[in-house]
Amino acid sequence: MAQRNRTGSAATAPEAAPAAAGAVPLSARAREEVLHRIVDRRYAQGARLVEREVAEELHMSRVPVREALRALVAEGLLELLPHSGVRVRRLEHADVEHLYEVWEPLAIQASRLAARAVAAGDSEGPAALAGLLRRAEEAAAAGEGAREVAAHTAFHERIVAMARNPLLARTLEQLSWQLRLLFGLRAEPAHMRSQHAEMYRHIAAGDPEAAAACTLLHVRDSRTVALRSLFGDGHPGSTES
Repeated sequence: MAQRNRTGSAATAPEAAPAAAGAVPLSARAREEVLHRIVDRRYAQGARLVEREVAEELHMSRVPVREALRALVAEGLLELLPHSGVRVRRLEHADVEHLYEVWEPLAIQASRLAARAVAAGDSEGPAALAGLLRRAEEAAAAGEGAREVAAHTAFHERIVAMARNPLLARTLEQLSWQLRLLFGLRAEPAHMRSQHAEMYRHIAAGDPEAAAACTLLHVRDSRTVALRSLFGDGHPGSTES
């Protein structure tokens, strides 16, 4: 029963306090947590996800988890099951082909623009890239595959940040989780680590076209390795070192 104030009118219940400025909504937090579990393969390809179980694991109510799962279905990382929730979507051959068809020109342009930014005076970007290369090499030497993948992913994302093109950044952001998932599923041969170092050298030297050419080679080799790792595709022109 509503309480009365001194004037006799019904006192309204206090409204919930507004979320603090900058606070991350629970559904967004749930989405990030589920994404991390997909990328690090705690939720394997084809695994069925039960809303109640995911909510218990994340220590959240089912409402934000339901919203997160719906968002990930829309993004293509989960797929609906008839009358039984969702499951982690399996990457098919065509999915990988389509991803690389889109990523290749964007990655090339990102490297080109990053090198131009260095030529125009960006000194912080190359230092950050060098640090990520060191982190990747340390992880590879220690046999820590997940940490190596994280460093290589951060390397590519830093190049995009250096490009200083908001439209390019937003476009690539839409691919970021699919790329992280793909990087985590395939091996990282030594020659591809060397290609990262070559990309860094050309970007740090402020040479846009050399950076673009090196990135083209890297992305195409990455595609070959991904298709071989996931589907056993052979390619006569590319060998692991």
